[in-house]
Amino acid sequence: MGSVESYATSAGKRYRVRYRTPDRRDTQKRGFRTKREAEDYLASVEVAKMRGEWVDASRSRITVGEWAQEWLDAQVQLKPTTLSGYRHALEKHVVPRWGKTRLVDVSHAEVQKWVTGLSTTLGPSAVRQTHLALSGVMKFAIRDGRLARNPCADIRLPRLVKKRRGYLAHEQVAALVAELGGNGDVALFLAYTGLRWGEMAALRVDRVDMVRRRIEVADAVSEPRGQLVWGTPKTHERRSVPFPALLLEPLRVRCAGKAKDDFVFTGADGGVLRGTNFRPRHFEPAIKRLRARDSEFPDITMHDLRHTAASLAISAGANVKAVQRMLGHASAAMTLDVYADLFDDDLDSVADALDRGAREAASPEVRSRPRTHGHGVATPTAATLFD
Repeated sequence: MGSVESYATSAGKRYRVRYRTPDRRDTQKRGFRTKREAEDYLASVEVAKMRGEWVDASRSRITVGEWAQEWLDAQVQLKPTTLSGYRHALEKHVVPRWGKTRLVDVSHAEVQKWVTGLSTTLGPSAVRQTHLALSGVMKFAIRDGRLARNPCADIRLPRLVKKRRGYLAHEQVAALVAELGGNGDVALFLAYTGLRWGEMAALRVDRVDMVRRRIEVADAVSEPRGQLVWGTPKTHERRSVPFPALLLEPLRVRCAGKAKDDFVFTGADGGVLRGTNFRPRHFEPAIKRLRARDSEFPDITMHDLRHTAASLAISAGANVKAVQRMLGHASAAMTLDVYADLFDDDLDSVADALDRGAREAASPEVRSRPRTHGHGVATPTAATLFD
């Protein structure tokens, strides 16, 4: 238990609190004007120690800027693109505002005010990403015993507006392929395999099985801030993706004369096919021309070709588990969440199929006597339901 004692100063009597830290070190805090203030502080210290919430004030005096770098260096589990996003958020928004502020001086109200201000200049997604970066820094400080609570918790964030996805029908995929000319096989491949751009760009010849019509997705390449970074697919897991026979010939052409370790899809210089080049030079102009001729043609992004692959697979009868494995989602629940609108369209066909099956069972050719079970109670058949 600590103690409270008075001492004299030129400004009058003051009080100091002496107490032991959880690691048994003697320490003190001076400057209390009244004995009651000192006693209240000592009581709060004892309660915090009992709850395991005590924080050494000297350790929370490090600035947000200094601790943000410590947090960033510790994120070894993140993929390069995710890490690059956090680094950008810290450098662009967090450090300019909070860099020189001590961890202990960051308040919930000030964070809310900051987030509200960001919402006037950034989109909801960017605001959330920036808030997540600062919150991660604070959580790291809590785990290291530098803070007792996270001032970023329970902050009111802007709502995310769900954008309508662009799905292409088979005929529209064909139109886009034709419009892209010599690069049309890129769109064809993405629309019928569902690979992410980085997975396609990292695909090597020996990962394509022409006999089984399978693609082994094992690598991915990203371009954070224009730099090529190699890694694994988004979920860190390999997967085998089937492809339709219509891709055989384009893939044979792409693989012809290449070594097993060469890339299937390459840029004009023979290197990695960069999305940051392909998008403005080929894809976006093609979409613009198609929409100029047909205003009903969807205004899609390159990533929407992945959504198109999911849409075409579901329309062809693929179940949620098959679509999950094809796209490399972490779980079937995620697939259902992302493409709930597509699976909703199947509900009518399910009901129709149930009705059709029941009526077929009720036809004269398949009618039979009602079966009994239990204590001789007749089980109603489809025939009796529709009689």
